[in-house]
Amino acid sequence: MPTPPIPPRSAFWQLPVASLLQQLKSRPDGLSHAEAAERLAEFGRNVIHGERQRALLVQFLVKFRNPLVIILLIASALSAVTGDVASFFIITVIVVISVTLDFVQEYRAGQAAEQLRQSVAIRGRVLRDGQAVEIPLAELVPGDITLLRAGDLIPCDGRLLEAKDFFVNQSLLTGEPYPVEKTVSEGSSETDILLANNSVLLGTSVISGSAKVLMCRTGQSTTLGDIADTLLAKPPATDFEQGIHRFGLLIMRMTVLLVLFVLLVNAFFHRPWLESFLFAVALAVGLTPELLPMVVSVTLSRGALRMAAHKVIVKRLASIHNLGSMDVFCTDKTGTLTEARIRLERHVAPLGQESQRVLELAYINSSFETGLRSPRMTPFWNTRKLTPAAGKK
Repeated sequence: MPTPPIPPRSAFWQLPVASLLQQLKSRPDGLSHAEAAERLAEFGRNVIHGERQRALLVQFLVKFRNPLVIILLIASALSAVTGDVASFFIITVIVVISVTLDFVQEYRAGQAAEQLRQSVAIRGRVLRDGQAVEIPLAELVPGDITLLRAGDLIPCDGRLLEAKDFFVNQSLLTGEPYPVEKTVSEGSSETDILLANNSVLLGTSVISGSAKVLMCRTGQSTTLGDIADTLLAKPPATDFEQGIHRFGLLIMRMTVLLVLFVLLVNAFFHRPWLESFLFAVALAVGLTPELLPMVVSVTLSRGALRMAAHKVIVKRLASIHNLGSMDVFCTDKTGTLTEARIRLERHVAPLGQESQRVLELAYINSSFETGLRSPRMTPFWNTRKLTPAAGKK
């Protein structure tokens, strides 16, 4: 069994590197694949948990909190009490189908979104069995040796083993707008990890240079993980959901007031209480729009299906109304909207003619550049082999 990682509150940036490697049972050439698999099973995935998911049954039952649904259920119960089994059965079936449609659509959308996140999962370079390999960041474990360069997201709280012109953007955690230089040292006198220059933190990014980092904390044990709980918040209700809620409360008030009014009038005229009660129940059932939840769910589900045909995933059905209400939609185009794949179309000289020499020089520059990383040219390098004559031009 692997030893536990460095305790979350320990000052790993103050320890000598040799001692740190010994505590983590790691080596400068990295863990083996078997050791990494054992630690992944022991310590879990390197992720910051998002919103805690409730059990599916609880998620389904929450859908019944809609005021309209509550009114319908009460009306169906009263119908059953008074012997009108047909009305009870019809209303109950309509309510259950409506709620089920809403729940199934949101669940399927959530699953699709999760699959999409997995398909674009960020990968990192680590040393396994002494070889540099690329694996998803979620599979990195304490004791791994990760290789960082310009443009990378830092996947852990870790200690620098090697660094060359290494600058990091820590604005996510510190608010500092300027990059901070990180250097290798045997220990730091700083008591705050944010001030230690020999360590890196999850959630920050590499601006320039390269480094080799010993991973000490991952996932929820990181500094970012400590503050993750404070960032979790239930999304606010959409305007559509608020409107439906207000309409449901209006119907509920009207129904209660009219039923009470009918009972009082019948009592004033000394009508039989049983007949008055049955009439009031019939009035309540008649005033309640039984098909409204069904119409809303079916309409929004239809909209979600139409958007899915255009490769748009709708996680919350009610958000479709907000989207349709927009006149102008502004978004910051980031890498999260693309696959980050670049395809070579042409390689031309300054005068515009095709040039194999340009391809060769571009490849050499991309391979040996030490500043901001350029997109790799390997995928098309294999399909456009350089000839010996190309280097003699």
